[in-house]
Amino acid sequence: MSIEQRLNYQFKSKTLLKEALSHPSLSSEIRPAPPDNQRMEYLGDAVLELSISTHLYHRFPKIKEGLLTKLRASLVSKPTLAAAARKVKLGQELFLSSGEESSGGRERDSNLADAFESIVGAVYLDSGLEAAGTVILHLLSSEIDSLDPTKAEGNSKGTLQEILQKISPTSPDYQVINEEGPPHARTYTCLVTWQDQALGQGSGPNKKSAETAAARAALQAKLWTSHTPATPPTQ
Repeated sequence: MSIEQRLNYQFKSKTLLKEALSHPSLSSEIRPAPPDNQRMEYLGDAVLELSISTHLYHRFPKIKEGLLTKLRASLVSKPTLAAAARKVKLGQELFLSSGEESSGGRERDSNLADAFESIVGAVYLDSGLEAAGTVILHLLSSEIDSLDPTKAEGNSKGTLQEILQKISPTSPDYQVINEEGPPHARTYTCLVTWQDQALGQGSGPNKKSAETAAARAALQAKLWTSHTPATPPTQ
């Protein structure tokens, strides 16, 4: 299977594809130095950010800007792009100097991530933004499908417990207060309390996500700030 088949894209200009796969190390062996992929990487980086931002904007219409930014960062990170490049065997297609190849250049994360972005830039130059977006969503399909906004927001339960235990050693308590929907599509609602005070509630498709949502709501409401700890009895 050719690289174009693995990318699910047929280049009109093979020159663009070759440039996208040309590592800058070639300049140490070939004179005059051939065009390398650094400029395409620069362009592809911008196209990648725009395409992913647009996809996330439409996919998660109720999520705020801060979380959208975290989700995007997880998709455009160097390790994620390198892993996606490995799936389509991009490393074996790179044009490298003998020195770069002998030092493991075909499997180096930085080279693979850069090649991913340069391929995106090449598709953009070859056919435009829509085609580039289609290639991006194809290459990152499994990573996009596994996105979990609750994980991207961080450990809300741990953060809440850490804050409360600075006030009192008592831990927050999570209780499921409602379950609804058919067995294959249940929705759980959870309430988090602390020292007999309700701090927040949230819902999710399972108990864990409902607890996370409740902790997140509590962190936003900060109702514990109005709590007055009980005065210990005098001896």
